[in-house]
Amino acid sequence: MKMRKELWFGFSLMAAILIPLIVLMPWGNLTNGHLGLMMLALICVGIMLGFPTAFTLMGMGVFFAWLCYRSVDPATADRKVLDLFVQRTYGVMSNDVLIAIPLFLFMGYLVERAQLIDRLFRSLHLAMSRVPGALGVATIVTCAIFATATGIVGAVVTLMGLLAFPAMLKAGYNVKVSAGCVTAGGCLGILIPPSVLLIVYGAVAGVSVVQLYAGAFLPGFMLASLYIGYIVVLAKLRPDLMPPLRQEDRRVDLPPWAQILAKRGSNALTGLSRALTGGGAGVAKRTALGQLFVTLVPALFIVAVLGVTYRIATAPEVEASTAGLIEVGGLVAAPETEREASTGIIGAPEAEEREAGVKEPPAEVAKEALPAEAKTEERAQEPPGAAKAAAAKPDEKATTTAKGERLPVPLWLWIVFGIGIGAVVVIYRLWNWERLEVFKMLLTSFFPLALMILAVLGSIVFGLSTPSEAAAIGGFGGFILAAIYRFTSHWREALPGGPNPGRVIWKTVKELGVIVKESSFLTAKTSAMVCWLFVGSGIFSAAFALLGGQELIEKWVLSLDMTPVQFMILAQFIIFILGWPLEWTEIIIIFMPIFLPLLPHFHIDPLFFGLLVALNLQTAFLSPPVAMAAFYLKGVSPPHVTLNQIFAGMLPFMGIQVVALILLYMFPGIGLWVPNVLYGR
Repeated sequence: MKMRKELWFGFSLMAAILIPLIVLMPWGNLTNGHLGLMMLALICVGIMLGFPTAFTLMGMGVFFAWLCYRSVDPATADRKVLDLFVQRTYGVMSNDVLIAIPLFLFMGYLVERAQLIDRLFRSLHLAMSRVPGALGVATIVTCAIFATATGIVGAVVTLMGLLAFPAMLKAGYNVKVSAGCVTAGGCLGILIPPSVLLIVYGAVAGVSVVQLYAGAFLPGFMLASLYIGYIVVLAKLRPDLMPPLRQEDRRVDLPPWAQILAKRGSNALTGLSRALTGGGAGVAKRTALGQLFVTLVPALFIVAVLGVTYRIATAPEVEASTAGLIEVGGLVAAPETEREASTGIIGAPEAEEREAGVKEPPAEVAKEALPAEAKTEERAQEPPGAAKAAAAKPDEKATTTAKGERLPVPLWLWIVFGIGIGAVVVIYRLWNWERLEVFKMLLTSFFPLALMILAVLGSIVFGLSTPSEAAAIGGFGGFILAAIYRFTSHWREALPGGPNPGRVIWKTVKELGVIVKESSFLTAKTSAMVCWLFVGSGIFSAAFALLGGQELIEKWVLSLDMTPVQFMILAQFIIFILGWPLEWTEIIIIFMPIFLPLLPHFHIDPLFFGLLVALNLQTAFLSPPVAMAAFYLKGVSPPHVTLNQIFAGMLPFMGIQVVALILLYMFPGIGLWVPNVLYGR
């Protein structure tokens, strides 16, 4: 019965496409534009019937391109179609942007198969044990961190379905809420860099992938924060859906030295300090010193952040000004902004300046050009108080501070200092032995992964490397992390008598070979799919343009005489609806080339449009009937969990995505602030 409902839904969508096509198409007077619309409709129907997307695009594109060429010159139609196929295929092969896709995929598969995330989820689960809906919050946070290490949505959902979903069900969480947390959190990789979707959109739209990555950070973490807020509020209002964790689930086993020191006090900082001064009987000072250093890591980190913030906020201002060039007539050599400020006209025509002839120089320039004697006479003729006023008035070209002297500390920086000091006090006030052990777990599970993520994404965003180069670094970093984690895991699992180094190394190398082999195979498989999609998209787009379908749609949209706001709402609504039957790859590859040529007419930034589309396409993985996240979770969930329960759990998170989309549109700075600051857009 459930299968019938899904089939009926799919057939209803196909009927909604085919019936208007059959009724409204002027069959007696078909033009090339009508053939283009027919091709677009048939593509959607073919994909919903289950045909491979890439080869459906190629087949339809080749056939309809042949019809177009044949209507012009039947003799050369075959050769032109084959030339088109070869050119589009070569264009994809020579696209440098796409090199980053297999490298990022390889990094993600290495991180996934090296079992780095299970330790991270366990430590986050313990760290947030007192937060309402702790397991749901830990799931979203883990998914957000994992999303920054891999853009593979299916891998995140599947892995969290194996780790977090059973843990939530065991803790008494509602099935729908648990499924919603896993599927929604797993889809964050669509938006948060290094998202494969953003690379594909950048290649299709001709937008810088670096700027897309910079712009996607804040919207991605905003969406994750909205998810966490919803879970916490729901857990407070309906504790029966997400009951608090049991005491045994919160328990952290203490090592022997910590058990000894815990008997003398619950605060770890004071206990370790006493142990160093001779108050820790039975605990070696070397052990106490090492643990004290680990304890002070949060304080050292906060101090480092405050120090960097201070240096940035009080750094002397250095401006490369061309005011001197302007004063002596070098206006042409000045930057465009200064020319606009001097003339008041953007790009003032030079012809007007030539027609006006040589004009009187401004009074200030004339004064500068006077000889010294004339200047002395002029000063002598000034009123008595003028000299004092001129002396009291600071030189406009002088800076507010001496050369090399730092700026005064602003008020907001004092507030930040106060918050940082308060955070240190609160942390160490609550720093007991259990929290120390949880922090050590976080340090060993999160810090190496965070270091790799910062190295990869930081080098991209700050312009130190291209996405392809950073992805190669990430792939190598993922390999090193996988080797270290597997080695340490086997070392801990060794017998109590002591590990055999040779045996541990051999076991690690053997397991690492399997991980690299599986990751390479999955990377090749996914990369081939994306590349063939680009080939099919190129042929389809070329055929659609040849038939005049793009021109027909543009004329129809422009005839509606919409405002930019109305066009944006229409475009996002169409993408939202397309997310029901189609996947994001098909929407980006097929429909983005239709929307993109219309953006200049409505003065819409393609970068901002791409961020809205990426946020909107979260629905492609959460909306039935082709909600791939639901099928990924269903494949690893217990038998009693049904697809209907998973779909019902995803619906509230779809509503949150709509809210996030509205917030991003109303406050574009959420997505554009970072690119504007870093790249001066």
